[in-house]
Amino acid sequence: MEAPSSAQADRAWSELLAAIGRMPLPGGSFRHIDPKHPDALRIAPGAPPESRELLSLYLPLCRGGASGAEWLVGHLGQSLNGCIATHAGESCFVTGPENIAHLHRMRALCDAVLVGAGTVQKDDPRLTTRLVPGPNPLRVVLDSRRRLGTDYRVFRDGAAPTLLCTVQGPYDRHGQAEVMGVPPQTANLSQMDLGGLLALLRRRGLRRLFIEGGGVAVSRFLAAGLLTRLQVTIAPVIIGEGTPGLRLPRLDRLEAAVRPPARQFRMGADVLFDLDLAGVHATTGQPAS
Repeated sequence: MEAPSSAQADRAWSELLAAIGRMPLPGGSFRHIDPKHPDALRIAPGAPPESRELLSLYLPLCRGGASGAEWLVGHLGQSLNGCIATHAGESCFVTGPENIAHLHRMRALCDAVLVGAGTVQKDDPRLTTRLVPGPNPLRVVLDSRRRLGTDYRVFRDGAAPTLLCTVQGPYDRHGQAEVMGVPPQTANLSQMDLGGLLALLRRRGLRRLFIEGGGVAVSRFLAAGLLTRLQVTIAPVIIGEGTPGLRLPRLDRLEAAVRPPARQFRMGADVLFDLDLAGVHATTGQPAS
């Protein structure tokens, strides 16, 4: 599938956000989606092909409108040889501008965008929706050992609410961010329990979560069988020895490898693989219990 033109993409995207109640529809009626079925959004019969391609990527995340099902989506952008950064940690940007816009759209769809401490330390991201229409999500930084200072933008720019999650809490504030203590793992007291983290976020009404990076954070959620979808964007670039993307336990037999249902989307020169992990345990390839 080819990436849609900018004008068509912006219009279709704005209509989708309006249909699920995340922003008002500016300037008129729906033309690209059929808003009459909020529990099963459909593409309008007369929608142009470019809009159909964009909407088909995001519709699985929008079923049920504003009250739709919970989801936890991880994303990684990597080179052809599986690296998300150089050996020195440089990662801005492995993928192209079309995929960067996709990340901003995913932020607009989610209640909270999660990143690990390493991503904040290396990239100093803002995690806002400044490139596309849509609301900014809550920014959640996972820093088990609280090694980050307060000089990073997410802690001082005030662009969106920010939550710092750590096992060494709770504390009142970290810069402008709220601090939330998370129970540690039983086997490793220096690492937070991911199930406990998700339970605490749900109590705050955060049901749609997007893990934007880095490789360690996405790999941990994937290995724990907690992701509902995994998106991996592959750029046509070859990096020398660098930071690997997914890091999972070894498998002795190829038949144990995970082969979930997958869709492909062209994003400029990049290709996004959208993997449906619902009901599949990522480390065994077997149905989740």
